[in-house]
Amino acid sequence: MDTSSKENIQLFCKSSMQPVGRPSFKKEYSSSKEKQGCCGELKVFLGALSFVYFAKALAEGYLKSTITQIERRFDIPSSLVGVIDGSFEIGNLLVITFVSYFGAKLHRPKIIGTGCLIMGVGTLLIALPQFFMQQYRYEKYSPFSNSTLSLSPCLLESDSQLPLSVIEKPQSKRNDGCVQTVAIIGPIFGFLLGSLCAKLYVDIGFVNLDHITITPKDPQWVGAWWLGYLIAGIVSLLAALPFWCLPKSLPRHRSKEDSSSSSEKSKFIMDDHTDYQTSLGEKSKIMEMARDFLPSLKNLFGNPLYLLYLCASTVQFNSLFGMVTYKPKYIEQQYGQSSSKANFVIGLINIPAVALGIFSGGIVMKKFRISVYGAAKLYLGSSVLGYLLFLSLFALGCENSDVAGITVSYQGTKPVSYHERALFSDCNSRCKCSETKWEPVCGENGITYASACLAGCQTSTRSGKTLIFYNCTCVGIAASKSGNSSGMVGRCQKDNGCPKMFLYFLVISVITSYTLSLGGIPGYILLLRCIKPQLKSFALGIYTLAIRVLAGIPAPVYFGILIDTSCLKWGFKRCGSRGSCRLYDSNAFRHIYLGLTVMLGTVSIFLSIAVLFTLKKNCVSKHRSFRTKTEGTMVSTRIRKENCTTSDHLLQPSCWPGKETQL
Repeated sequence: MDTSSKENIQLFCKSSMQPVGRPSFKKEYSSSKEKQGCCGELKVFLGALSFVYFAKALAEGYLKSTITQIERRFDIPSSLVGVIDGSFEIGNLLVITFVSYFGAKLHRPKIIGTGCLIMGVGTLLIALPQFFMQQYRYEKYSPFSNSTLSLSPCLLESDSQLPLSVIEKPQSKRNDGCVQTVAIIGPIFGFLLGSLCAKLYVDIGFVNLDHITITPKDPQWVGAWWLGYLIAGIVSLLAALPFWCLPKSLPRHRSKEDSSSSSEKSKFIMDDHTDYQTSLGEKSKIMEMARDFLPSLKNLFGNPLYLLYLCASTVQFNSLFGMVTYKPKYIEQQYGQSSSKANFVIGLINIPAVALGIFSGGIVMKKFRISVYGAAKLYLGSSVLGYLLFLSLFALGCENSDVAGITVSYQGTKPVSYHERALFSDCNSRCKCSETKWEPVCGENGITYASACLAGCQTSTRSGKTLIFYNCTCVGIAASKSGNSSGMVGRCQKDNGCPKMFLYFLVISVITSYTLSLGGIPGYILLLRCIKPQLKSFALGIYTLAIRVLAGIPAPVYFGILIDTSCLKWGFKRCGSRGSCRLYDSNAFRHIYLGLTVMLGTVSIFLSIAVLFTLKKNCVSKHRSFRTKTEGTMVSTRIRKENCTTSDHLLQPSCWPGKETQL
């Protein structure tokens, strides 16, 4: 399934070989019936293959959209989430090379159907932890949902009991463009599905939602991450059904020149039950293919152009996979957006820009009939321009949120050095607060406090889901006011300039995505034309394997490890071990996330330049060889003519008009 759709379509359309020693069965049909039968089955195969690509892309896109939800639900760091994301590609490591090499001789529709079944079951398994674990527990101040009461957060925080849980119930080119377009649509629906599920509470259907005291804007909110995996898994299982009804290959009608019948009729080689029987000759051919596996692999990696392009693509996809995996998280942490909105803008804005870029690249290649060398230049140019645009994102960041004791002092001054960071101050010393809890409260002064206790709040009132704290001593000190001040549950919004920065970020991000994707089709054409025709399927399999294994698996892991180094406030699990990050250093996060992406992109550009020079060298050498042969032919022809002219009076019979033509 990971090999190109073009190869799948071509190999499916090839007629199967007749077994040795068996007569071929031939029937004559009208040309209209022939075309209807062949085209009908081809359309079914094309439609089914497109649906498979959609299902696979839907699951992959949805996985990227649930990164932050999984972090909060299971209280794990980004590095571990990166391992989970990378493990999505591990299956390719086991089968893709052999499937791409031997798949051409086997029943390809059934192989694809089997892969869909495995993919569907695997996607469903991702959602299982939701049904075996206890319901999500978040920190809250009161088990009541609708009342007006007076609480003392300071006194509550001094209690050694565990926080209260939620009150709940126990519970062909043209065809190949078609398929690739559907594969791009899949992630769009994946991120939009992620946006929808992020708005639904994680335990929806298992708890009384009237008792939930947090909203999607709350930093403790976890959406129904598992619901999308059930939907994507069912879609994958449905995608497998048509392939079990398709034949091994389509019948192929002969050309008019080969047909002995009238021009209105053509002959087909009818596939019988013999297609499913392997003759002795076919067995020996499969054994021969197995023996040729290592020589073919050596031949492939002995091609410097293929090897350089493979390295350039692998490095570039490391950059792209890492960037896409943590893009929702980056938008949330850098610009203060909710998970639902982050997934929505990626699915509705960024991915369509990628699809448009790929489509535009194909149109340019077709309309201007660009050569392989021109394709390499277009591939390089789009990468250079794309990463240059990406550099501007460094200037489109937001400053850190003002969090007392972490980014600002309790008096409101900033910045605060690492050694000066302390969640305790004179204003909250008598409250005996816990420094491990993260229940952000936004003070009236615009400063966020890790909890109401650390804000020094004495009383609180609740009306519905709105909880307001009063007599907060720390808020009053930072506000330079006499007396006490109030605060509300939740983190304070970032400064007024941040929404504008977010808008600029979206515009640059869309342009960058479009520019980088312009080189997709030219790069694909370059890959196909730099290898021998008989090795194309194998080369595509190795290419896909390298991208998945060397980029898809490690990139989310080391991106996550480096992003974790920018954490300012870690959460802690009930057992005392470190959980997920509650607050990141915006500047450090931006420099790590963007810097690593640009660094990998730069390495990819240098490798692409090497590809261009290698291709140019090969073209020049071939041109010289061709010119040498042409000149040699012209010289030999001229010598023969001269000899023929000079010896005309001696050997007149041996040089007659038309001799060269007749010979």
